[in-house]
Amino acid sequence: QVQLVESGGGLVQAGGSLRLSCAASGRTFSTYTMGWFRQAPGKERESVALIDRNGDSTAYADSVKGRFTVSRDNAKNTVFLQMNSLKPEDTAIYYCAASEIFFLAPAAYRYWGQGTQVTVSS
Repeated sequence: QVQLVESGGGLVQAGGSLRLSCAASGRTFSTYTMGWFRQAPGKERESVALIDRNGDSTAYADSVKGRFTVSRDNAKNTVFLQMNSLKPEDTAIYYCAASEIFFLAPAAYRYWGQGTQVTVSS
């Protein structure tokens, strides 16, 4: 079992930055691909970014490429999402999740956090 807790969400102005953190419990954190997902009101959950167990490979949604950066610190069982140049359309609940494979689809992720709200004002 893996438990995930997101933090760092809040209200920011368009063009601003925010860093989300996801703290994981368990002794096998370093064996999981970690992903970030988001869900806006009236929309389906979508993939944002993912990072493999070593932190050597990453993938991003086209909508966030060049603006968001995912990283991890396995010694602290934590994954991060640095969000720059935020836009109102980035407003959503952001979730972190753990998968045993490097894959974009939300269905590949077995464990999920509770989510943290990110609101970007215009």
